[in-house]
Amino acid sequence: MRRLPPVIRRLLVVLCAATTGLLLGIAPAGAAPVEFGTDWHDPVTAGPPIPTPGTTSCTVTVAETEFRDYTPYKGDYAPPERCGTRWNKVVLRLEGAVAGRQYDRLGYLRIGGVEVLRTSTPEPSPEGITWNVEKDVTRYAATLRSRQPVEMLIGNLVNETYTGVIKVKATLTFHRAEGRVPPAAAPDKVLTLDGAHTAGAAYEGTITAPRNSERIVAEVYATGSGGGCEEFWYLTVPDAVPYSCKAKDGPYREVKVSVDGRLAGIAAPFPTVWTGGWSNPFLWYVIPGPRAFDVRPLEYDLTPFAGQLNDGRPHTISVSVAGLPEGQSGWSTPTNVLVWQDTASTRVTGALTVHKEGDPTNANAYAPGAEHRLTSRGGHSLTVAGYLDTSHGRITTTVAREVAGTSTHRWTEGESKDALKARWTDDETVTTTGRGPAAATGAHRVYTMDGEISIGAGDRLRTVMTMGDRADSVTLRGGERIGWSRLDDTYTGDAAYNQNVPRDRRHATGVSRERYRLYGPGTCYDRTLATAQGELTEDRRVC
Repeated sequence: MRRLPPVIRRLLVVLCAATTGLLLGIAPAGAAPVEFGTDWHDPVTAGPPIPTPGTTSCTVTVAETEFRDYTPYKGDYAPPERCGTRWNKVVLRLEGAVAGRQYDRLGYLRIGGVEVLRTSTPEPSPEGITWNVEKDVTRYAATLRSRQPVEMLIGNLVNETYTGVIKVKATLTFHRAEGRVPPAAAPDKVLTLDGAHTAGAAYEGTITAPRNSERIVAEVYATGSGGGCEEFWYLTVPDAVPYSCKAKDGPYREVKVSVDGRLAGIAAPFPTVWTGGWSNPFLWYVIPGPRAFDVRPLEYDLTPFAGQLNDGRPHTISVSVAGLPEGQSGWSTPTNVLVWQDTASTRVTGALTVHKEGDPTNANAYAPGAEHRLTSRGGHSLTVAGYLDTSHGRITTTVAREVAGTSTHRWTEGESKDALKARWTDDETVTTTGRGPAAATGAHRVYTMDGEISIGAGDRLRTVMTMGDRADSVTLRGGERIGWSRLDDTYTGDAAYNQNVPRDRRHATGVSRERYRLYGPGTCYDRTLATAQGELTEDRRVC
């Protein structure tokens, strides 16, 4: 076919970008450029600000440094004297800046060995960008009440090609409990795994719980590592299937926690996409994918095992990823253990009474052809229950959880077209019975991904993506609803560029949109952001 004249080809690119914007519901922006330049809007997310009580506050700098390599920053933290030790809210704020050329990088912040933030960075413009992340870290108040060592790392590489030096400042702002503002109901202790190490595909260590523990929750900051196939675990295929990323059992993943070698909790990992993901950084330059800047931990209620853990001895906690080939690396699973104590008792006894594990399922069906197709389905269920004899009577806790994942992966020879449509669910109910009416909290989590990469004429790569992060929760007491919440965070984007050419010949275009909705008693938040070619074209709030 005869090549079109350059003027006509450029016009078609512009028209394509405009049409894509209309398809995504983004109104054309008069001020937006027709292509990305050398600078664009600083990264933004549509999530809500953290509500604070308006009481006296104090801010402490935890870390201020630059990352040029893989050397961790190490420092010291001291709590603010003016704000005491009774806090209603503690807010972590990370401010970052980077300019030049750089990949997306993963990072963490630990205080007293406790992981308080797992994050990733945006990719910079040549002229530079700034961004910030805020996180409610009130649950770590027990650690923050005393002096602690600080360790932070955003592993980076700076050389003649990758010039971006990552500059960060991390602060904690403490909001006092005063007047009618009560202290937060935070855990009494935050434990880390002693002697933690990686054993095969598992990460394990020991904890020694207080002998009067009455609630125990593990949180795991699980991430597929950058740079390898496990970063895109949901695209992997069985060994016999012709595709570039392989895993023996295909794409199903499940993050499991065991206590002394016995399965204690299961969870579906979130399919985080970092800001260079799906072969197209232009998709994420301004609006990152859900959770990319603030990786939320998976939570496991281990209270049914508290009777076993309360004997004053060390117990082994191990975290493993089902579906990860034996002995293969690719996941990071740092773990904290949160403990609430029965302050009226020196010893709380109890026992595990129910341990019912469903048979795990993981099935893959491959169909070859001009368009290869892999259909995958996996799932697992677990119910555990145990009692504790506390100062306020015998309390029985039952945790029932079921996880599932389905996906359809399509690709052509040479993977010039690569598409995935997937859905993961994670349903959990925690029920407590004993003194007073029975209480039950249910959570229904749904993660979705619908994306496609295609390479067309002129080596032009296009990525189209929709991601969803949804969660509904309800709390009942005596059968009456006493609390509920609904979260819906949806991202859509479409971006294209010419590969393997200098920046000024990429002719990159892209549009993106995020709508974040959060509802609950006294809560109504609904914000939409939209971009075109690196410019913010819409910032709309409904509530």
